[in-house]
Formats: sequence, C-alpha cells, structure tokens
Amino acid sequence: MPAKKTSSSVYFIAGSDDAAVKKAASALAERLAPGADAFGLEVIDGGVETVDAAVARLQETLQALATLPFLGGSKLVWLKSATFLADTVTGGSESVLAQLEKLCDFIDAGMSNGVIFLVSAVKPDKRRSAYKRLTKAGVTELHDKPDLGFRAGEEEVISWTAQHIRSRGLKISREAIEVLAARVGLDSGQLNNELDKLETAFGTGHPIEARDIREMVSATRESGIFDIGNAISARDLPLALETLQQLLAQGEKGVGILLASIVPTVRNLHLAKNLLVRHKLHPPAEPQFFAGVLNKLPESETDYLPRKKDGGINTYGLGVAARSASHYALEDLQKAFHSCAEANWQLISGQGTDETILTRLLVGFMSR
Repeated sequence: MPAKKTSSSVYFIAGSDDAAVKKAASALAERLAPGADAFGLEVIDGGVETVDAAVARLQETLQALATLPFLGGSKLVWLKSATFLADTVTGGSESVLAQLEKLCDFIDAGMSNGVIFLVSAVKPDKRRSAYKRLTKAGVTELHDKPDLGFRAGEEEVISWTAQHIRSRGLKISREAIEVLAARVGLDSGQLNNELDKLETAFGTGHPIEARDIREMVSATRESGIFDIGNAISARDLPLALETLQQLLAQGEKGVGILLASIVPTVRNLHLAKNLLVRHKLHPPAEPQFFAGVLNKLPESETDYLPRKKDGGINTYGLGVAARSASHYALEDLQKAFHSCAEANWQLISGQGTDETILTRLLVGFMSR
C-alpha cells in the first residue's frame, strides 16, 4: 500500500512478508531500470551478518548515490535486502546506525538528477530513525503479514487467503479455502506457488474442493496441527489417527499436539455446544455469522469465552466449532475434556508412549 510520496527518485519497499517484498522490489527495479543504460544499474547486496560488512555496504551505497550517471543519463541504485534495517545486533550497532543517518542526511539534502534510489528490506525495525526517515523520503510500499496469534486469527488468515484466491479468479469452496489457509498460513510465497499449481490443474472454471487441496497441497507440521483439530471437529476418527501418525513421524511431541490442537478443539466444541443448548441457538450457516448471535447475548453469558488480542470474543473459532457441535453430545465433550487432562498427566509422567496415549484418547471420545 503506497504511503506519502515526497520524491519520485527514492523508493522504499519493506515489510514482514518476505516473498511479497522481494517480488514487489524486483518488479519495481525492472520497471525503473529500462530508463538506465548498461552502466545505469548498480545492485548492492544488503544481506549481511556482521557490523563491518553492513558499514561497508552503506558506504558503498553512499558512493554510488554520489556518483553521477554515465554520460549524463540515469541510473538506479538498489540497496537490496538490507538486513541491517531489522531489529538485530548488527542493525543496532552504533557504527551502523551512524552510517544509516549519514545515508538519510544525503538523501534529504537532495540527490543528483537522474539518480534513482531503491531500498528493499524484510522485517525492518519501525521504531528506528532510519526507517521513519526512509518512509518520508519518497515512495513507500509496505507488505506486512497480518499480526495474528495462534487460532485467534483464523478468520483473518482465511480472509487473507481468500483475497489472493479471488485475484486469480479461481472457483473454490469455503471448506477448501479453510484447508488451504491452514496448510499455507501467512506465507505468501508458498500460497502463490500452490495457487499456480491449482490454476494449472483446474483452471478458472472447475470448482476446487477441500479434498483437492488435501491431495495437492503438502501438509507441514504446523498445518498438521490444524488438520487434526479439523478431523476432531468432523468426528472423523480415521483421519484424526492418520494425522496423529504423520505428526509423530515428523517429530512432533505428544504434549505439543495435545495442548496446541486437541485441547483447544475440544474446548471450543464444548463451549459452542453449551451455548447452543443453553440458549437454544441454531448452528450458523457460516462461522462468521455466529458473531451476530453471540453479540445479542448478555455480557454475563459471554464473559468467560476465549478472546482475541483486541479483547473481542473469538467468534470465528466458536462459529467453526458451532457448525460441528452436532457431531457430539454435550456430555461426550465434558468427558473428553476430563480425558484430555488425564492424557496430559500421562504424557508428562511418562505413563506410556505418545502414540499409545493419544490414540487411546482420540478413540475414547471420537468413537461413535
């Protein structure tokens, strides 16, 4: 998203989305470089680890900016992937900070006609003077991932994924979007790669279903945590056991699987089922619709519900659970919660293997 523009000769592309920053910077460099001749493009690698190397790169950048274009033409100086703009020991050293101030002073004083300066950086420290001065010096593009916590940001992750899908014109079911979001997360590079594969396989006219995503998009350890939760919600015991085996084979610890996925899923199912039964509510057609239902309840009836970072109720997570709560009786979920506590004690006290304890747990409350 472009910010305030004060100079057409300085461009700053930065953010926490590594793939998006690199793609945008490369595209801009390609657009700006044709105006330069063979001597008019100078790329300075800012991906350094030591203080001395960072100072050397900054000095090299200053020298490049101070050198007039060859034969009065134009040139682009690209300080690429400047890691010393991040919150690191190297970036925080006095000598690097001093050199950055010299660079910003030079830019503010005005560069020679025909000299264009492009800076790209991933995860820059927005608190530092150099970052603030660069954003004011010219055209700034920020490519940040949403700031989300585990599970509390499911709705935002899915919305972010859906935006990328819409830009491709692909037909995809809501469930498929949820599975894709769980498997890819906020990695825009991986998401674009997976969308390329899906677009090649299905085109823009064929509907893409959740089973297609599971077959074509590789599961990571992180997505496996979501997958086992989804299997529990659907009361799909074979899938839950299969995912458990995969996670354990990948080196995931039993306690981690229990506390990161099984317990939160059972808790949300229990909370959602209790709300539906106590207040005689109907399961929402879509998870996001549950917000309107919960907001109509008295605060005393919702003050115990899980919250997001902003203090609001995690209505989406509860909405997902409410759609699946019909697979379980309230009493089953109460027993499942107690069984989770027992399994946790067995895991930390070494009363069996992780596989045996978690398999027994899942079979115990998921069997019909």
